[in-house]
Amino acid sequence: MRRFVVLVLGWLLACGSVVAWAQTARNDPGAALSPRAALRLSEVVLYSSGVGYFQRDGSIDGRGEVELRFKSDQINDLLKSLVVQDFDGGQVGTVTYDSRDPINKTLKSFSVDLTTNLGLGQLLEQLRGETIDVAAPSPIRGEILGVEKKKEKVGDKEVAEAEYLTLFTAEGLRSVPLSQVQRIQIANQRLSAELKQALEVLASSHDTQKKGLKLLFDGDGQRRVRVAYIIETPVWKTSYRLALSETRPPFLQGWAIVENTTDEDWDGVKLSLVSGRPISFRMDLYEPLYVKRPLVVSELYESLRPQVHEQAMAEPRMVAGRQGERAKAAPPIKAFGAMIPSAPPQISEPASDLELQEGVSSAARAMETGELFRYGIGTPVSLARQKSAMLPIVTQEVQGAKLSVYNERVHAKHPLNGFRLNNSTGLHLMQGPITVFDGGTYAGDARIGDLQPGQERIITYALDLKTEVVAQAAPEKEEVVSASLRKGTLLVTRKSIEEKTYQVANRDQKAKVVFVEHPLRTDWRLIEPSEPPERTRDLYRFKVAVDGNGGTKLRVREEKQIQQTVRLIDSGPDVIGYYLQAKQVSPKVREALQKVIALRDRVEQTAALRSHLEHRIKEISQEQGRIRENMAKLAQNSELYGRYVKKLDQQETEIEGLRKEIGTLKSTEEKQKRELNDYLLSLDLD
Repeated sequence: MRRFVVLVLGWLLACGSVVAWAQTARNDPGAALSPRAALRLSEVVLYSSGVGYFQRDGSIDGRGEVELRFKSDQINDLLKSLVVQDFDGGQVGTVTYDSRDPINKTLKSFSVDLTTNLGLGQLLEQLRGETIDVAAPSPIRGEILGVEKKKEKVGDKEVAEAEYLTLFTAEGLRSVPLSQVQRIQIANQRLSAELKQALEVLASSHDTQKKGLKLLFDGDGQRRVRVAYIIETPVWKTSYRLALSETRPPFLQGWAIVENTTDEDWDGVKLSLVSGRPISFRMDLYEPLYVKRPLVVSELYESLRPQVHEQAMAEPRMVAGRQGERAKAAPPIKAFGAMIPSAPPQISEPASDLELQEGVSSAARAMETGELFRYGIGTPVSLARQKSAMLPIVTQEVQGAKLSVYNERVHAKHPLNGFRLNNSTGLHLMQGPITVFDGGTYAGDARIGDLQPGQERIITYALDLKTEVVAQAAPEKEEVVSASLRKGTLLVTRKSIEEKTYQVANRDQKAKVVFVEHPLRTDWRLIEPSEPPERTRDLYRFKVAVDGNGGTKLRVREEKQIQQTVRLIDSGPDVIGYYLQAKQVSPKVREALQKVIALRDRVEQTAALRSHLEHRIKEISQEQGRIRENMAKLAQNSELYGRYVKKLDQQETEIEGLRKEIGTLKSTEEKQKRELNDYLLSLDLD
């Protein structure tokens, strides 16, 4: 039924003089558009940040319109990045796009509602009052009054319902059977144009996942136009093949893997691949945004609300130096260590040596684009929708040498076969997997990170079973480096020492170079070996040369200094005695510590004597309690009672003497503590 409606509307509009719906010319608002131009996809640039640049080029004559269709989830990227150009003196006009609203809501916004499946009679009912020209078959002109349904007899027994169009003409009312109508023309050109626009919206609803974008170009004569935009695309990837040989230089072959996930075939497009990490993000520009406005209420009905004020920011300060000055180019990165020459061949090269350069040449032209690096594919690329392709971008000899790399955390027993790759290609090599062939045979897989021209990177691809490493760590040692006294506090610098020995055994007849990787800790200082090692962000890399069927040792010694504070007033004799025995402590500090110990001993002896006397008073008090309890049970004239009285008298005399002595000891103890504290506060020795 919908197809019938579309055909009827097309028939109605084709019979009328339809004025284009987009009448926005600068000088002549009533000027008609030229036929819509088709812009061919001419260039695609894929980025490693998950977006792609698409460029369309074409030509347009006079004032014209271009329509493109995109997936709904691409509209935000499109609105953020769209670039429209009209060359040769033209002018870009309005860019319009479909609303996010449902199709029914859009259709209801037109004068003619096409949301339901309409028949011709229902459509004419919506046009009541409009002037039309009808060919039925003779021409009739009039205003629509309505559509009437009548039952008519068909044959002897059957009855069918027929529709009649009622028109108000110059001759009066006319009733025309719709079955006899051959052509209808709407006199109202505005309504005809809006009906055409509604029809276009209805047609666009067939693809519910896409939205239309219309671009208006205005100018004179034939001109070149261009539309470019950024949308989300899969990240293009790289994979490499590295061929090693005893007689030939290493050869690197790189392939770019690209995917056309769009709904359009790429037919002879100019393709470029950009390496780097440009910042790209998504932002919702398609969804209509509304500003939340405050509701203002008269003070007569509502009191003021409490205000919350934010803290004031600090005053801005001028930044030293020139603003916006471009940073100086960083010096080229110099790799740690030198290139390792390959061992001289001991056997003849096999006849099946892999030659990656045969039959494959790079299809890319490398160039720098700002801060990024660009691979421009030399020949036009054709790639069908939802298809992927591999394109050769690197086919060059490279510099480097074989080696072995040992890391205890990777494998405790054997190192890995590796290769130090020097990027002598002059290209920016993107991260990706590397398949390594050695002597024409598959040797293993490796991975490499982004590698700039001139940089070096070690890759590992197999376990080196002919080499064994044993790592042994010695117990950690501690030494006192220095000690000083500052107002009762002992400031100590201690040194922790760690040693680890790597025993390397080579069971191959050829000499090898093994790089031992050792964890790098920023708070530890490397003491041995004295030669500066290769250093990365997280580890040291020590170069160890091993003869064929031989072995060697590598000792790694590291030190860390620890600052410690010791409050002498709270430290026991064992702690102070430990630092007295340290050889690094100066004689003056040692003498002061000995005096501190003597003063503390004197205080402790006085305190111990006072504590002994206090304990004696406690014993006497307990004894008196027992005596009084017994006296309560005896007669006062008994002999034992008299002895108890005499005993209590003696104990009271003793307690009185003890208390006087304790008071004297307390005064002495306080004096000795003051002397100790005064001495501690006076100390300032190194």
